[in-house]
Amino acid sequence: MNQSRVGVLIILSLIVVACSKEDVDPKEPLGAYENGILISNEGPFQNGTGTVSFISEDLEMVENAIYNAVNNEDLGNIVQSIGFTDSKAYVIANNSNKITVVNRYTFKKETIIETGLSNPRYFVSANGKGYVTNWGDTADDTDDFVAVINLTTNTVESSIAVELGPEEIVAQSNDIYVAHEGAFGQNNKVSVIDNTDAVTSVITVGDVPNALQFDATGNLWVLSGGKPSFTGEETAGSLSRINTATNEVVAQFDFQSTEHPNHLSYDGTNVYYSLAGAVYSMSTSALELPTEASFEGLNIYAMAIKDGKLYTTDAGDFASIGNLSIYDLNTKEELKAIAVGIIPGGIYFN
Repeated sequence: MNQSRVGVLIILSLIVVACSKEDVDPKEPLGAYENGILISNEGPFQNGTGTVSFISEDLEMVENAIYNAVNNEDLGNIVQSIGFTDSKAYVIANNSNKITVVNRYTFKKETIIETGLSNPRYFVSANGKGYVTNWGDTADDTDDFVAVINLTTNTVESSIAVELGPEEIVAQSNDIYVAHEGAFGQNNKVSVIDNTDAVTSVITVGDVPNALQFDATGNLWVLSGGKPSFTGEETAGSLSRINTATNEVVAQFDFQSTEHPNHLSYDGTNVYYSLAGAVYSMSTSALELPTEASFEGLNIYAMAIKDGKLYTTDAGDFASIGNLSIYDLNTKEELKAIAVGIIPGGIYFN
């Protein structure tokens, strides 16, 4: 083969490679609200509407009330929480007794679920279904339930009767775990529901369990706030570890009688909780509660940990705009404070 022919072949090869690279489109974004932080804002109590705020991953772009901006309608009162499936977000409006189903990346409305709910609280997806905790009539201690949602039709297809005051709900493998905080009363139970939608176990933990987190080994950590002083029967908060293979409490760490912790998070090594405006970090292998705080002097209404950062919200006076603050877990430096909506009660990573 002569040199001129070799040269032509090389040039043609380079052209083919260049064209191939140009023909490969970069990954199309799933929507304007992909790769960022969602904040559920409860909104004014008994009037007005809750909202959802979006903050971009680099913390530079902030958009409040994104559902109204996309759909030209409101979510309802109170926006209690947001749950997710692969592509959808389920936005729960507690007082309005409805769940608005949206595309989680565009926030375009897909449907609204209003039948089969009564004071809905939190959502989780498992076993190809959605599960939503419901307080029922708060004057009736016997009508609390978990609604089972058909994720294809987005309708409530059945309900599971449970203990008083079902609140936070999480799933691992085929099992669902429900913390029974007690609604307007107090409770001290965690229910276990299997993939047949049957309650298979009821685990006794500390009084008023308010948060659930799985660790890397599959144990379930339950933070209990304890009964507050206004009940006349004040009890200490506690942190329990449940072996999910046996559904037994294998360790319990008790706080002082007047200490009422909240907001449990996990970063892959340590669990974090808040107590009296401070944030504490505890290794999952620790034998006792920590005595020194990682952060102090915070006003915390919601809290989350992700990628070496602490995220907290401050509800302020509960009537005007609240804030999201982001801190570096190592340096303790506040990286940014961002105005969001009224009573920011949930932090989610989209």
